[in-house]
Amino acid sequence: MAIGEVIAEVRVERGLTQDELAQRVMDTRQAVSRLLEAPPGPHCQSCGMPIPKEEQHGKKMDGTKSEDYCAWCYQDGAFIGPETLEEAIENSAPYMSEGVHITEDEAISYMSAVLPHLRRWQKR
Repeated sequence: MAIGEVIAEVRVERGLTQDELAQRVMDTRQAVSRLLEAPPGPHCQSCGMPIPKEEQHGKKMDGTKSEDYCAWCYQDGAFIGPETLEEAIENSAPYMSEGVHITEDEAISYMSAVLPHLRRWQKR
């Protein structure tokens, strides 16, 4: 499921409009719309980052490509980096902030709403 689809699904589940979601993540409706229009293709089921290129995919223990996780979150069949969802959000917020031109607080709010719905964090 694409990250935009996850956001849209969570928004609908909670009965929120794009404006209401924007208020909750302390951003504008336009910014929420931009996030909902995330690039097509696979997104990491740990951090939510798009993984369009082969070399950006993590590797399973046998060296084959992981369809679900990026190389920054998953290597040799195991997760690397932050162990908890909270640590992952804190670690990733500066990169998201810079990448999509939002504040770190906005990035934290956004990731706090979205990441719990990704495969890695649902198992916990």
